[in-house]
Amino acid sequence: MSDQFFVVTGGPGAGKTSLITELARRGFHTIPESGRTIIREEMQSGGDALPWVDPMAYAERMLEQDMHSFSAAQALSGPVIFDRGIADIVGYLTFCGLAVPSHVAAAAKAARYNHRIFLAPYWDEIFTQDTERKQTRAEAEATCAVMRETYAALGYAITVIPRTDIQQRADFVATRVMS
Repeated sequence: MSDQFFVVTGGPGAGKTSLITELARRGFHTIPESGRTIIREEMQSGGDALPWVDPMAYAERMLEQDMHSFSAAQALSGPVIFDRGIADIVGYLTFCGLAVPSHVAAAAKAARYNHRIFLAPYWDEIFTQDTERKQTRAEAEATCAVMRETYAALGYAITVIPRTDIQQRADFVATRVMS
């Protein structure tokens, strides 16, 4: 486990990436979400590892990329803030109603982050869809609930990020990461 690795999770459209971007601007080491990168790559190459085509292949690609990011982050000093963690893959598969393969469950148990994870709650006022984020509002809210349950089941303490402007959200996370 790395006490210096912090996860920001939640449903789509809850402001996670904006928060991560602000924390990076403030000098924190950050690791971007793998899902969007994979979607872009798959759409560009005509691949099938897309959540709306082959969710299991998409999950496997996320696991590969997230394990690589987790390993590479070991070389960084100080806090590292991840836009989603490996446990998010377990939550994603659960949300999709798919069985979680044993190697995915094992990875989520082995690659441990700080015991405190940050949950960006569903926030109707800022939720938007785009070419990569196709989930409905109901799916976004349900995804947030699944992520909360997944991380809690893995023994993480959930810290809910307040619904406020990006500066205050970043202050909230930065203060807790540095304490």
